[in-house]
Amino acid sequence: MTVNGKNKGKQPFVAKSRTGLLILIDILCFIISCWVFLNRSPAIFFYRQNMYTNWYIMVTLVFVFRFIFRIYNEMWRYANSSVYLKMVVSDLFAGLMYLIIDRTALRLQIPIANAVAAIGTGLLATLSSRFIYQSFRKRSNIFNFGSKNMGKSTSNKINVGIVGAGELGVLLANEMRLKPNGDYAPYCFFDNNPRKIGSTISGIPVLGPDDDIVEIVKTLPIQEIIIALPKMDAETQKRVFDTYKKTGCRVRLYDYPLDKLEGEDAKRMIRDINIEDLLQRKPIQFDMDETRSHYTGKTVMVTGGGGSIGSELCRQIARAKPKHLILLDVYENGVYDIQQELVGIYRDELKISVIIATICDRQGMRDVFQAYKPEIVFHAAAHKHVPLMENNCAEAVNNNVFGTLNVIDAAEEAGVERFVMVSTDKAVNPTNIMGATKRLCEIIIQSRKESKTDFVAVRFGNVLGSNGSVVPLFKRQIEHEGPVTLTDKRIIRYFMTIPEAVQLVLRTGFRGERAEIYVLDMGDPVSILELAENMISLSGYVPYHDIDIVEIGLRPGEKLYEELLTNRETIFKTEDDRIYIDRDEEYTREQVKETLNQLKNSLQLSDENQAVRNAMMSAVSTYHLAEEVNQVAENSMEMRSASGNHYREYRKSGMPE
Repeated sequence: MTVNGKNKGKQPFVAKSRTGLLILIDILCFIISCWVFLNRSPAIFFYRQNMYTNWYIMVTLVFVFRFIFRIYNEMWRYANSSVYLKMVVSDLFAGLMYLIIDRTALRLQIPIANAVAAIGTGLLATLSSRFIYQSFRKRSNIFNFGSKNMGKSTSNKINVGIVGAGELGVLLANEMRLKPNGDYAPYCFFDNNPRKIGSTISGIPVLGPDDDIVEIVKTLPIQEIIIALPKMDAETQKRVFDTYKKTGCRVRLYDYPLDKLEGEDAKRMIRDINIEDLLQRKPIQFDMDETRSHYTGKTVMVTGGGGSIGSELCRQIARAKPKHLILLDVYENGVYDIQQELVGIYRDELKISVIIATICDRQGMRDVFQAYKPEIVFHAAAHKHVPLMENNCAEAVNNNVFGTLNVIDAAEEAGVERFVMVSTDKAVNPTNIMGATKRLCEIIIQSRKESKTDFVAVRFGNVLGSNGSVVPLFKRQIEHEGPVTLTDKRIIRYFMTIPEAVQLVLRTGFRGERAEIYVLDMGDPVSILELAENMISLSGYVPYHDIDIVEIGLRPGEKLYEELLTNRETIFKTEDDRIYIDRDEEYTREQVKETLNQLKNSLQLSDENQAVRNAMMSAVSTYHLAEEVNQVAENSMEMRSASGNHYREYRKSGMPE
């Protein structure tokens, strides 16, 4: 409520009227209580002239202590058990004081039973008035004076079923009831606890179990189901969603926003379930305050700052209050958007510089690094679209390999403290030119062990919602009512969210290792077919009925499964939970230089796609054509779970320390 200077600090008239009405009701309750119990006392019978004085003293003491305890400052529509307990304690002190005064000053010797009965009955009556008041507040808007939406019928509300009749579910139901003009009305709870099923909580019935939920919901006038279960792991969350989506109702979640990281201020809200919620693994959680503290007061550069990963890196680094944040990108629109976003949030508190430049300009990169002298560099600039790069192999090599080499050399010459390159799981046993270029960049990083600059690479899987990922594609196809297209229904992939990816990258930005490749334990891989089915269901459609799923064949360079690890002997565990180091074959600077020279000479001879592929196969020994790898996979009886079993084997057997 807005107050002007004239009325500042004063209670509104409506609030005063409510308080005055409550006080009058309380006085009436205690007068009746005193008349019933104190009037029957023998002492009062013989000293009738003291009757009104006795009542007056008791009532006065009750209200003195209630004002001392600030009982009438409470908003009774929101009162909970602690507020009612405070009223009980207040009246207890008033009763004790009354007995002391009676024994020492009045000397009427009122029986303790009569005094306790008078105080207790008066307290019970006033508590009952509060309960009635709260009940009316929850069930009608009769007391909602001045509301713009006054008179809104509850029949216009959406009846919802709340999954979970525990503390969180009851909290959500009460929150809905306390909003007379809200959109939701709690109709029932769903729970598997046999002790709760068939009972009522705050007048709301508890139904269940989940095994019968589809038939139960058919008989109920509910439109939405809201999951309100605390501390669900990913497996439980997906199981609950799969169960309740069969009802045909819209399924939502009472949870924290997805874009809030661990340790940030956030409150639970009713929101749609996103595909990120259905990842079958434990979310990555680090102490982000500790992580960001390493970037406070530093000059930090992010190449590819306008991309999905680069822009989220900028957001997270900005929260660390760096001395200077430098955004470098060749695409002006994306980097402009993130610049305006950060300026709108931090204004003069954050120094931001935006550089429009290509990493393929070797001298340009040197000039930028010498001019700005960054202390920490996150290199996220790269061509990442697999099919596009298959048809533009020379550009992929020039940008991803030699462009990265330009940035690495410029960083080393400028004395950068830490250089973190964003890599991909496609760099492991690559089957496409994009993955091969990333693997070669990792090799360049590994060859700089003796450098004064700490060079590292971070390797992770597909990022949900990033530019070019499958999720935005599926969303667009669902918006146009399908069909949703898959290259192959057998494909499995590792997935993570953009905030998780950035947490990993930031975490590796201050570790002590150098010339290493960090790998994230991403849990089990996800079936792309299942991903498509869930996204259709989350959008309110029925897969294969409302929207079809069509297989269109593998794209050039695409393989059926991705890998994050190479071989067991080269993987080492760090003290950070779920971060590993892949210490594959070591390379010297001279070896890499010779390889790059040979690759450059090959490009000068021919920039045809097949010629470039052949040159990259000579440079990266693990690079093989996708057709060959997929044929081997198809011939394997364990193709469908090869990547998952391979990865789970590492985690179960333990990593070398």
